[in-house]
Amino acid sequence: MKRVMLTDGIGPEAVAVFEDFDDIEAVSTDTLPTGELLERIGDFEAIIVRSPTTITAEVISRAKKLRYIGRAGVGVDNIDIAAATESGIVVMNSPGGNTVSTAEHTIAVMLAVARRVPHAHASVVSGQWDRKTYRGVELFGKTLGVLGLGRVGREVARRMLAFGMRVIATDPYVSATDADAMGVKLVSFDLLLRESDWVTVHVPLGSDTRGMIGAAEIAVMRDKVVLINCARGGVIDEEALADALESGKVAAVGLDVYASEPPGSHRLFRHPRSVFTPHLGAATGEAQLRVATDVAAAVARALSTGELTDPVNPEAMR
Repeated sequence: MKRVMLTDGIGPEAVAVFEDFDDIEAVSTDTLPTGELLERIGDFEAIIVRSPTTITAEVISRAKKLRYIGRAGVGVDNIDIAAATESGIVVMNSPGGNTVSTAEHTIAVMLAVARRVPHAHASVVSGQWDRKTYRGVELFGKTLGVLGLGRVGREVARRMLAFGMRVIATDPYVSATDADAMGVKLVSFDLLLRESDWVTVHVPLGSDTRGMIGAAEIAVMRDKVVLINCARGGVIDEEALADALESGKVAAVGLDVYASEPPGSHRLFRHPRSVFTPHLGAATGEAQLRVATDVAAAVARALSTGELTDPVNPEAMR
């Protein structure tokens, strides 16, 4: 009997996926303390996690039976991919399940920034009636730069075209023909920075994207640009961003992700025109259910037949 641990409170719907596999036992847990995870991981052939659980090299070294790691979500920065690959452990994620939720949240943050919704709400419930202070701006007619035209970036682009925005994008893996078919103009990273009124980030966090928007990049942007990041913290240099907010170069930001989470106190939060949310991009019931059941099905197939679905490191099987 093969055993799989579903941690981080992954729901019963994901556990139920394994009921169709007589050779697999599914064990569901809440997020485990590191010490308990280290003690228990050696009994399992697979583990499925959300973002709270970090699969470190130490965890992998204790996982003598482990063959598969499933991530209920897209980002795998809480998993040591190099250590997993070296140990022959395949990591699989569920890249499509939270696409719509994340795209919708990105747009919600954009609109909240543009129309100062949270600030106006706080004013009204405190007994004030101040229409002048909370005057906003339109998105119509503005240029939106989409950094990364993957699943989420595409959905954001499609929706914002419907708002009447001009949408440009940069992505080394997308052809100009594909972008044109969407109504999006593919441009260089430098041109995107120079031409955009709004910039929204939709790239994974890695060695090539960490800090890719820093002081130098912000310096070439248009004055009063607005930056949105609902992808991964660390892509934008937060200290450089705070400097640009304080100088007025950047008009406002909308952040759902941070270099450290939770971010604690940060001078970014003092800026009166910006909007901050606690990593809610995929936090809808629909998305959480889809990513959990998608990756559960992928892990079940891998354990039962060896079939791989959305492997992050297929080279681990070589």
